[in-house]
Amino acid sequence: MTPRQRQKAIRLTLYVVLVGAAAAALAFADWAAIQRNFFRWEIAGEMFPEVLTRFARNTLVYTFAAFTFGLVLALILALMRLSSVGPYRWIATAYVEFFRSVPALVTIILVYYGPPLAFGYRIPGGLFGVAAVGLGLVGAAYMAETIRAGIEAVPRGQIEAARSLGMRPGQAMFSIVLPQAFRIIIPPLTNEFVLLIKDTSLLFVVGTTPLTRELTKFGRDTMQSLGNATPMVVAAFIYVVITLPLTFLVRRLEKRGARGR
Repeated sequence: MTPRQRQKAIRLTLYVVLVGAAAAALAFADWAAIQRNFFRWEIAGEMFPEVLTRFARNTLVYTFAAFTFGLVLALILALMRLSSVGPYRWIATAYVEFFRSVPALVTIILVYYGPPLAFGYRIPGGLFGVAAVGLGLVGAAYMAETIRAGIEAVPRGQIEAARSLGMRPGQAMFSIVLPQAFRIIIPPLTNEFVLLIKDTSLLFVVGTTPLTRELTKFGRDTMQSLGNATPMVVAAFIYVVITLPLTFLVRRLEKRGARGR
């Protein structure tokens, strides 16, 4: 058998396995029970419009707060990583490695319970503040590396040209380098935004009120009260509706960037 024939045989086998698995699922799955427990349309209908106007909105508000806080902190950390002053580089490196190693759930718990136990005060803003700081601290560690890579991707000649025109180093960085760097890193930053949307589901660990719940907490509470999994399916669908356009945007931006290069 030639390599081409072997590839065709493997491909045919994979198709047969896929069709067989699909046929088995159709034949043996209890579709009535699945519909009754996961797709009760009357339950799903009762969740609207509140699931969108309050809980999906809360999810997006927490995400925007965490992304904004994390992006500002990430920019500072990226500049520290590129600094010629050793202690700045060491501090930024330690921060990035620490928060990329610690689970986001642990960070949220530390942000919520740590300040009251250690200093006697809570993060201002309630759950909004906890989301901004807790998720922002983690997001900043990843975005800092993205921003640093974007800055380093800008040709060195850009800085030298700016300096030859009499610009100060800081002026050249913010006027010449950063605008080009951010154009390069928009796709990975958008990916980080998508990850933060999903990470807001971790906020349940610090407790929420009926007015501050995000999608996952609302879906879980409703599921437990009704004894039916339909609310979680609805919450999952809304996550998809929110994140899928963003993932398509990332792909388009990456393709456009590849064509530009």
